[in-house]
Amino acid sequence: MALTPDDVVHKEFQHVRFKDGFDPEEVDDYLDEIVVEWRKTIEENNDLKAKLAAFESGQHTAPVAAAPAAEAPATSTASATGTSAGIIELAQRLHDEHVAEGEAKRRQLIADAEAEVARIRSAAEAKQREEAVRLERERNTLEGRITELREFERDYRGKLRAMIEGQLRDLDQKTSSDSTPVSAIGL
Repeated sequence: MALTPDDVVHKEFQHVRFKDGFDPEEVDDYLDEIVVEWRKTIEENNDLKAKLAAFESGQHTAPVAAAPAAEAPATSTASATGTSAGIIELAQRLHDEHVAEGEAKRRQLIADAEAEVARIRSAAEAKQREEAVRLERERNTLEGRITELREFERDYRGKLRAMIEGQLRDLDQKTSSDSTPVSAIGL
């Protein structure tokens, strides 16, 4: 089945997940340009076919710009064949030019897309490196804070233990020096 301009206009692409694609409006605008040029080419092709058919059937009253020999009435089969060959050659040349132009545009689009992919990848890698550096700094800061808190806890426990042991010693000394006989209390 031949691809028509309407096929291009109505083509729908699937959305990709987890990454950005091309700008849909830019793609649509470009496809619109392609369709306009394609329709012009089809119209030119149809005109040339009609002129060729008219010429071959002997109705060469319509002027053919690409073949000056067509302006004068053809008097022999050889000149008609030569003019037909000229028209066919012109049509082939136009076709080849349009195909070459399309190929050049395709190559340019692919090159542009590859350059954009490289730019996006480079930007993503740079952002990833920046984020890794930031996270490493944050990790180092947190590890330093954890070390400080552990030292504080160790010191605090040591001071608390020393205070409690001191209080226990004081309590032991007080109870041994204040030991009053039970009989003195009046029991």
